[in-house]
Amino acid sequence: MTVIRGAAAITGAASGIGRALAIELARRGCDLALADRDEAGLGTLAAEIGRDIAGGRKVSMHRVDVGQPGDIAQFAREAVAAHPSLNILVNNAGVALLGQFEEIDQTQMEWLFDINFWGVVHGTRAFLPHLKTRPEAHIVNLSSIFGIIAPPGQSAYAAAKFAVRGFSESVRHELAMARSPVKLSVVHPGGVATSIARSSRTGSGVTDNARRSQMIDRFETAAKTSPTDAALRIIKGIERNEPRILIGNDARFMDLLQRFRPGTYWAPLQRKLEKMAKGT
Repeated sequence: MTVIRGAAAITGAASGIGRALAIELARRGCDLALADRDEAGLGTLAAEIGRDIAGGRKVSMHRVDVGQPGDIAQFAREAVAAHPSLNILVNNAGVALLGQFEEIDQTQMEWLFDINFWGVVHGTRAFLPHLKTRPEAHIVNLSSIFGIIAPPGQSAYAAAKFAVRGFSESVRHELAMARSPVKLSVVHPGGVATSIARSSRTGSGVTDNARRSQMIDRFETAAKTSPTDAALRIIKGIERNEPRILIGNDARFMDLLQRFRPGTYWAPLQRKLEKMAKGT
């Protein structure tokens, strides 16, 4: 059992799961290094933590674009300087891109990979030397249920999230073989009620705005888990040193389905999703 203490660095902290994690970790006594492009959102979060959570948590705010390796390297330097006891890293920041593969241009796909995959890699690389000096440390990398299944219309997102899963599992095995004090969990959320779908970009070849609205509505209908519940599940996974953290009944169902039908899971899953969209 890992005890939550010290300080945590969180990317994508201004909203969604990152924001909920910051609040819940502060409640458990962690200091925080909060990173996001949304400086106003970070300020609002820091003020809420300072106002509502007892114990005088130390909170530092950092404007970071995780698609820029230099930003991540600077974040790591500043976070460690501000919080020498930092022992938790949460690579949470992510974006979405809607459209079929042929509707997404290469530049858009590379933009998503720079954030969703390379942001995780650069974050892990930047913080790992410090984390290895701590008696106990934990890295949390956010993948997705789309790092386990790959639906149509999500070729870029699923490819990046599968890559996060593979990268994370390999690094975790390396750390275990080296008997490192650093543990690593990869997180696979199902539908979590965040703004990721509504703030997503659309493929340059997508001309049907109604289809975009339909995709967003379907996601929000299926997003049953609150960010707070997702954060609490991640914290429990850290405490238990769980290698894989599934969030939501939908994620657990889809994970089981692809285990039983690894090559043919999509047809029954599509029927289930269509029924959910119709409310039946």
